[in-house]
Amino acid sequence: MTFRHPRSLVAALVLAALGCQDRTESPTDPSSDATEPAPALAAALTGPLSFSQVSPGVLHTCGVTSDGRAYCWGAGYALGDGTFNPSRTPVAVIGGLRFRVVGAGTNYSCGLTTDSLAYCWGNNEVGELGDGTSMPRSAPVAVAGGRRFAKLVAGYGHVCALTRAGVAFCWGWNRDGQLGDGTTTDRHAPFKVAGGLQFKQVRPGTQHTCALGTDNRAYCWGFNNQGQLGDGTTINHHTPGVVVGGHMFGQVSAGGAHSCGVTADHVAYCWGSNNWSELGDGSYLHRRVRPVAVAGGLLFSGVSPGGAHTCGVTTGGRTYCWGADYYGQLGDGGTSTQNHPVAVAGTLRFSPVNAGSSDHTCGLTGTGLAYCWGRNFEGQLGDGTTSNRSTPVAVVAPQ
Repeated sequence: MTFRHPRSLVAALVLAALGCQDRTESPTDPSSDATEPAPALAAALTGPLSFSQVSPGVLHTCGVTSDGRAYCWGAGYALGDGTFNPSRTPVAVIGGLRFRVVGAGTNYSCGLTTDSLAYCWGNNEVGELGDGTSMPRSAPVAVAGGRRFAKLVAGYGHVCALTRAGVAFCWGWNRDGQLGDGTTTDRHAPFKVAGGLQFKQVRPGTQHTCALGTDNRAYCWGFNNQGQLGDGTTINHHTPGVVVGGHMFGQVSAGGAHSCGVTADHVAYCWGSNNWSELGDGSYLHRRVRPVAVAGGLLFSGVSPGGAHTCGVTTGGRTYCWGADYYGQLGDGGTSTQNHPVAVAGTLRFSPVNAGSSDHTCGLTGTGLAYCWGRNFEGQLGDGTTSNRSTPVAVVAPQ
């Protein structure tokens, strides 16, 4: 698959496809050795995989199984199986590494091993693999510097990670200052976010990044044409700035051109672009430059903004989505844009749910089964087809 620069792909996927435009934290370390060679897979793959984490990107998805093995599926170039071939079902990432978390971006993927080292694979045009080069890789390569991280998240064209001390490092695409280092220079290796702040979470989006400070305030930086930094302006910022409103957040995340967070009392707020009702505030206003509450009075344990839609899980375990729905990414059985939360169809309970970087969504059940819905042109839903799905479908066993 030919790589397209993230800015041009934003326009193609969001503007053209739509008609105009956890993230997961690392779970507890498994006790297994991160460098233990993977055993033969044939005997183990007799049914659906049991995942501890799943991450939808733009045209592919990756996940980590309960035994720390990484699998990816969808468009080629970022699956990490030693080829650049696509797959409609999960394929194992080669190399024998054990992972705590993986993140899918645009034609690339990154993961954090059980010994806290970062590895990436796929396209590398703007340094998103962080290995100090611009060479594409069909298998995992170590991120330069050998630094150990506690958390790692892959965004559209850049990656951010936190050390155990809460220091943020980012690398990759930086044309709009989304790396937060005070420049607009792409970085091919991890570079420290400026400002000396300590963070609990960091979430890269498309052209901006948001993070949760140790003071429980949200901070964002990068592109701000839609108010996605939440500082009351539409001025780009190349270093972290606080989101206005005085809210104390427990979770925060960046999407395409909008951002969302959940307060300590479980109220969801979003800000930025509302061109496709992705803020969920019940309005059709073009944008919001400061946080607005998601309509409906629901209490959320977490929210995940995607390219032009948003999904969240309530404290009662139900999944709701809102925003653009051209490919069924809201999971409600239809394809109509919604300016307020609508329940995902069916009786399945997901925790967590991840809206990805573009037009599909994935969630995990309590038993570790992965389900995805939305756009499936490249097999990114992992159900063995390329048919779009407007309700959740199970990720099937590897072929």
